[in-house]
Amino acid sequence: MAEKSIELDSVEVAAAVFGNCDCNIRLLEKEFSVTATCRGTMLRLSGEEENVAAAARAVEGMLLLNENHTPLEDQTVRYCMSLAHDGEEKRVRELTEDFVAVTAKGRPIRPKTLGQKEYLNAIRTHPITFGVGPAGTGKTYLAVAMAVKAFKAKDVSRIVLTRPAVEAGEKLGFLPGDLQQKVDPYLRPLYDGLFDMLGAEAFERLTEKQLIEVAPLAYMRGRTLDDSFIILDEAQNTTPEQMKMFLTRMGTGSKVVVTGDVTQIDLPDRTRSGLVDALQVLKNISGIAQCYFNEKDVVRHRLVQEIIKAYEAAAHPAKR
Repeated sequence: MAEKSIELDSVEVAAAVFGNCDCNIRLLEKEFSVTATCRGTMLRLSGEEENVAAAARAVEGMLLLNENHTPLEDQTVRYCMSLAHDGEEKRVRELTEDFVAVTAKGRPIRPKTLGQKEYLNAIRTHPITFGVGPAGTGKTYLAVAMAVKAFKAKDVSRIVLTRPAVEAGEKLGFLPGDLQQKVDPYLRPLYDGLFDMLGAEAFERLTEKQLIEVAPLAYMRGRTLDDSFIILDEAQNTTPEQMKMFLTRMGTGSKVVVTGDVTQIDLPDRTRSGLVDALQVLKNISGIAQCYFNEKDVVRHRLVQEIIKAYEAAAHPAKR
């Protein structure tokens, strides 16, 4: 049985580490099979030596986040623990040092995982970036945040967001309503990110001025998009022909981000995904980055990570 004592800076820091109703420390005890007690500002961990060492590393990561005024929420604490398992808990400082933007309600946007940080760096340094991974990893949201940041800094003069409407079989003519009413449900995730960044009023004003355009992929054909930040979402549901068409719309002074999840392809059977095709065809071209997320990058409810892992295990039983 091993024991390690960690002196915390104050009672307030101890309260932050333990969390509301001791939820954080209970999570720590369960994850690493240790016992944690605190008297005043002295935290004591006891258990098997290897487990105590890993738990102490997780606490170190939590303290680094707390020093940088990052709330120790459930997802954040769990991510610290996953880094501690790999001995990379000190890398959480990289997350606190990065900053993207502030939402319309004043909430700062920072990467929550190292995968997100690498994705943001790729967007900053490459004209074209592919973000590939499961739902809930922030691919689209962070791309929209970077687009708004570039627009506000006048690095681009327009934001263009698009996605294929494959869920409707592209047969929008069979749906009731005018064009906008028909395509809006399929573009809603893009609207949500823009509302969060800009607020509904600013979004409406910029849309009326055509400085922000949200449209189905079919509307990109035949255009040249100069001085624009262009995002293609749900790219796994493009065909190779559509993907080529989209990528060749890029004009001078523009930046492109393509996001998708290759495990969620809704195309008809035997139709090759344009995203899968592009990742292979373009993998050696300078100026094009490919970023891959996994379940550790999921920033939604903790069960989303477990669901993704379960489906991956079912799809690849040999890896169990």
